[in-house]
Amino acid sequence: MAFRLHNTLTKFKQDFKPLDPPKLKMYNCGPTVYNYATIGNFRAFILADLLRRYGIYKGYEVTQVMNITDVGHLTEDAEDGTDKLEVAAKQQKLDPWEIAKFYEKAFFDDIDTLRISRADHYPRATEHVPEMIDLVKKLLDRGCAYVSNQCVYYEISKFPDYGRLSGNTLEDLIPGARLAINPDKKDPRDFALWVTDPAHIMKWDSPWGVGYPYWHVECSTMAIKYLGETIDIHTGGEDNIFPHHECEIAQSEGATGVTFSNFWVHTRFLLVDGAKMSKSKGNFYTLRDLIDKGYSARAIRHTLMGTHYGKPLNFTLDGITAASAELQRLDDFITNVGGTVGEGSSEEARAIIADTERAFDEALDDDLDVSGGRAAIFEMIRDLNRMDISRSDALAAIALLSKFDGVLGVLDWPKQDIDDDIRKLIDRREEARKRKDYALADKIRDDLLAINIALEDTPQGVRWKRIN
Repeated sequence: MAFRLHNTLTKFKQDFKPLDPPKLKMYNCGPTVYNYATIGNFRAFILADLLRRYGIYKGYEVTQVMNITDVGHLTEDAEDGTDKLEVAAKQQKLDPWEIAKFYEKAFFDDIDTLRISRADHYPRATEHVPEMIDLVKKLLDRGCAYVSNQCVYYEISKFPDYGRLSGNTLEDLIPGARLAINPDKKDPRDFALWVTDPAHIMKWDSPWGVGYPYWHVECSTMAIKYLGETIDIHTGGEDNIFPHHECEIAQSEGATGVTFSNFWVHTRFLLVDGAKMSKSKGNFYTLRDLIDKGYSARAIRHTLMGTHYGKPLNFTLDGITAASAELQRLDDFITNVGGTVGEGSSEEARAIIADTERAFDEALDDDLDVSGGRAAIFEMIRDLNRMDISRSDALAAIALLSKFDGVLGVLDWPKQDIDDDIRKLIDRREEARKRKDYALADKIRDDLLAINIALEDTPQGVRWKRIN
């Protein structure tokens, strides 16, 4: 089965194939480092991680770029607000560069905690201003932009496809409604590329005046620099679709004349107890809030992947508790089968394992259906727990779970190896039990318990596990 993804641009699932297989180039909208990321942010970052991991699982050579926005992102995503970094700097009485450095470190600490694989590049906007100026110059040269009052604006009437991603047509964007009237613009619907504002704390020289790059142009510049003019996948949250990603497409394709990204993949909104999460409403969690409440990072990750990324996720504390219980089932299975010592192999067990791998692949190939993949895993666990499986079958099942966890990233792996001397003691005890020499069998069990090896006699045979 081909790997299929829902493409926001075309509005339907499509077979995914990168431009230059086996290379896969992916850009992900990253954090604006003015505060701790929320779990809503992390849902989008986990989608990016899932795509990276599954791409590797499918045999692709993935190059992943996630930007760090440390300038130019204004409050409420507007054009005439205050930079989020400057707002945080005033509130905390710190320099915005210090704010960015602090919360960037917090972001990396959090993604490591959530087992999100590190991207290949994390370009900071502030370190790529010269390239942004070059991109703006290119747009001016191609007649897609204009200078007005020392600011530079993209003239969206020069890009007929504007609105294709979000479904907004130029006619839908009514001046005075969502768009503020700005006398410097030819059309209120035009958007900023460079903002000249000497009062802005973070500013750079440019051919048009001292100022800063606007948020949209940052991502286009860094994506093109690290991945080329056309990329395979671009991801972000639902709130990025308009205007951010719509503007990215216009300015990238306006500058290069070629398709910017073949696939656009977006997570839908995260709800908290049925209501849209919002910092202004105060009904939001950071990862650190949840860790402080005693929830494990892997249970939080498991929860954030529990609902398909294309549907809203209703996040509740009860949901994390349920995720923890599911993970415990996986842990128990690994611990139990890891202690299996039986010989031989079962044709039925091998068939179950093979069917599980096929079902998992089919689910993930269908637009990253993690829930379907999990269902296949738990069905395998249920079936194998009812059987008398051999050690080779147990190891095959564990190896398969390890392979799956390369995609899911939620399992904890207890140390399950034992040396030959311990295995010989377990075999001697089994022989003693068969001879009904229960005194010797009990002594061997006690000796093993003294070195933290517990034995469990089950209808399927003896199992061992390490204990603290």
